[in-house]
Amino acid sequence: MDLPHHEDVSPGTGTLPPRSWYAASDAAALSLNGPWRFRLSPTADAQDDAFAADGYDPAAWDQIAVPGHWVLQGHGAPHYTNQLYPFPVDPPRVPTENPTGDHLRVFDLPADWPERGTAVLRFDGVESCARVWLNGTELGDFKGSRLAHEFTVGPLLRPEGNVLAVRVHQWSAGSYLEDQDQWWLPGIFRDVTLLHRPEGCAADFFVHSSYDHRTGTGTLRVDSDVQGRVTVPELGVDVATGEEAAVPVRPWTAETPRLYDGVLATAGERIPLRVGFRTVAVEDGLIKVNGRPVLLRGVNRHEFHPETGRALDLETMRADVLLMKRHNINAVRTSHYPPHPAFLDLCDELGLWVIDECDLETHGFTAVGWRGNPVDDDRWTPALLDRAARMVERDKNHPSVVLWSLGNECGTGRGLTAMADWIRARDPGRPLHYEGDRSCADTDVYSRMYADHAEVESIGRGTDEGPEARRHLPFILCEYGHAMGNGPGGLSEYQRLFETYERLQGGFVWEWIDHGIAHPAYGYAYGGDFGERPHDGNFVCDGLLFPDRTPSPGLVAYKKVIEPVRIEGDGRAGTVRITNLHDFADLSHLAFTWSYDVDGESVADGTLAVPTVAPGESTEVKLPPAPTRGKDAETRWTVRARLARGTAWAPGGHVVAWAQLPVEVGMILPVPGGTAPVREDGRIRLGPAAFDAHGTLLSFGGLTVEGLRVDVWRAPTDNDNGMPWRPEPSVAARWRALGLDRVQHRLDAVELGEDALTVRSRVAPAASDLGLRVAYRWQSDGTRLLLTVDVVPEGAWTVPLPRVGIRFGLPGAAGPVRWFGGGPGEAYPDTAQAALVGVWESDVDALQTPYVRPQENGARPDVRWAEVGGLRIDSDHGPWFTARRWTTEHLDAARHRPDLVPGDTVWVNLDSGLHGIGSQSCGPGVLPQYELTATHWRFSHTFSLTGR
Repeated sequence: MDLPHHEDVSPGTGTLPPRSWYAASDAAALSLNGPWRFRLSPTADAQDDAFAADGYDPAAWDQIAVPGHWVLQGHGAPHYTNQLYPFPVDPPRVPTENPTGDHLRVFDLPADWPERGTAVLRFDGVESCARVWLNGTELGDFKGSRLAHEFTVGPLLRPEGNVLAVRVHQWSAGSYLEDQDQWWLPGIFRDVTLLHRPEGCAADFFVHSSYDHRTGTGTLRVDSDVQGRVTVPELGVDVATGEEAAVPVRPWTAETPRLYDGVLATAGERIPLRVGFRTVAVEDGLIKVNGRPVLLRGVNRHEFHPETGRALDLETMRADVLLMKRHNINAVRTSHYPPHPAFLDLCDELGLWVIDECDLETHGFTAVGWRGNPVDDDRWTPALLDRAARMVERDKNHPSVVLWSLGNECGTGRGLTAMADWIRARDPGRPLHYEGDRSCADTDVYSRMYADHAEVESIGRGTDEGPEARRHLPFILCEYGHAMGNGPGGLSEYQRLFETYERLQGGFVWEWIDHGIAHPAYGYAYGGDFGERPHDGNFVCDGLLFPDRTPSPGLVAYKKVIEPVRIEGDGRAGTVRITNLHDFADLSHLAFTWSYDVDGESVADGTLAVPTVAPGESTEVKLPPAPTRGKDAETRWTVRARLARGTAWAPGGHVVAWAQLPVEVGMILPVPGGTAPVREDGRIRLGPAAFDAHGTLLSFGGLTVEGLRVDVWRAPTDNDNGMPWRPEPSVAARWRALGLDRVQHRLDAVELGEDALTVRSRVAPAASDLGLRVAYRWQSDGTRLLLTVDVVPEGAWTVPLPRVGIRFGLPGAAGPVRWFGGGPGEAYPDTAQAALVGVWESDVDALQTPYVRPQENGARPDVRWAEVGGLRIDSDHGPWFTARRWTTEHLDAARHRPDLVPGDTVWVNLDSGLHGIGSQSCGPGVLPQYELTATHWRFSHTFSLTGR
């Protein structure tokens, strides 16, 4: 039977051939963004086409904003799935229940709209299928949600009262090609523009601007479908289209994004050009730009805003690029579709390597064993080729785009080969990427996602199994370091591999931003919060930014891991070794400073003279004489590399890299003994401390202390919870199965000695013979209180522990919190790269990291002392310090931020051991060196009053 247009496998009808996008020319243009009339129907055939006819009155319709998604404007609801299609897999058919939005916009032409020439109506993005009418005449229909489509409309225009009608179906045959681990958000979500096309204008043009690194020569040729001239005044270039000009230039790189302003002038139009000269190729088994290998310090980026979804304004796009540059990110994979083209303009301007990915993913076919996969079905090949062409033609003039990607998680098939052949023929100047084919038959790089460290190292060594030809290709991790919730861990170990083996050319952390949708009750909503089924929960919140674009601790750590300058040295000897890890830039754009810290406080600072260091080179410089060693103090140098002057992406003084070099290690003085514990009135007294008859601390110097005891449980992180689709249980599931979330404490003995109170207990889960023997030994000198804890495991522990330390409660909001240790943000054993040792201050609420789904957070590492709620704790072993106004059990039970209601008690954890974080929410688990295996722990804390 004949299928309706939205279920046709073809890409559509009536549209013009794809062409390059540019922001503006001197030809007239009219934005049709703004308020549109809107009507939602539950099915694709619930309404006739009468609304598109001249004279139709939409007064009774609602109004929505375009660009926008109707489900974020009060009509229907979003739906999140990662992999599974939210409809039956029956290609190309979709359900009858198919929300369909009719859009109407009436517009007048400006008074100065040219009479000569024609006009084009351009849609930059519509999800998922659109049918278009202008003034009652049907123009055609199209699919390919994140790609541009144009119609010729000149003869249909009138000076006033033009009626543009667009019918948008949420589900279509195209939906089978767009299963991209994100919210399904229908609507006209990018710009709609009317473009005047003067007589003699260029329908399309291709800027070829290569660079010869051996001679320093740039070669420019602009091909156009009409004759014209190309001028670049700064270079003295004035040539006809199709002619080459070879001139000395400064090349474009992500580190030095040099652009030259030019003009393409034809008989009908002047188009501004921003020319960047660069050459990219795979040579000697490496991705090289301008003759040099590059190391990609990248991130995957979906377009997202918590209120407007994929409808992003230019300010938000710029904010993204500025944040990337300020956090040392140099590359973006546009997962898994071409972004708004203005984003690529920003990448050209500010400097980012871009893997531009086609609007293609068929991941949901894994649920049926890849049966019917469109990329291996010739009927779909025209649609695949259309998507490839629309990406390449739209974005071909961006120097930032250095690789084309065929798509993501589509399996393999003849359609992908056809796409690769077409792209290579059209643009041989860029290599091809695709992760889903291990044979690499259609690609120029070997790409993987979430390969663990051992496998990546074997690839770097060339000892991995696989086709011989693949071993000669450059390797990238197109996805790694899954940034879901607290984490990711293990980034430093990946980066060391990238820097050790030349073939490993970096990777792209998944992903840039949490896709939490602003919600009045939940704060931010994730999958299932709109009642949708099936869904994948908070797997949509897996970014380095929170939804409001606040950097997460994961992004701060990633910035440190991928610093383009390595600073090492010997603090005692006063020597610093500085290595330039840039691929192209020397270090002349940086200024180096030092500060000298005594017990976490800077006592002196100055500048450090560093000679110009070429890419890949190192230098060694001397620090000045240490201002003081500090008696029994902890001293260290802090050396920072800062921008010497402001750039387009950060002000002068912005810190690019830093390191701390210890000089002397401080001493923790023991509390002198001498005070004997005594029983009185059913309690035990030890100096200023009061205990109950069971040896539980009740108060210290009049300060109430609640429930001090050994703690082993944490609210599992997303990475602890792992991947629900994996057959093996996650570490959190193993913890719960053992009962570590509900351990019981048995009192074995209370012993009053001459100078100590010793309490012996056993901490163990129900229904198991595993346990921890715990001895609390309390001593006092009459003013301070010393606690020494021994923890000895019993039984054959095969499960790592979440944490080992003490927990206790203090009354009230606790006021300001100060500590000497790592900060200012949270850090865990395998995420502590950005922890700067110093004296820090915060309030309790600011110590919390507001993950969209609440989980373990907020630990500060290597704490020498902490002050909270009038209590000071000095420690002899640098524990992790956490303080929050709810218990771990409350944190564990919470599903959204508003579930966490502050109580009247501040709960403090001092952890002598913490299990690492890893990235097992969609990647490898915690590396062995960061697992908290059961062993004998012995640790001490000294308590005193702060006088606050």
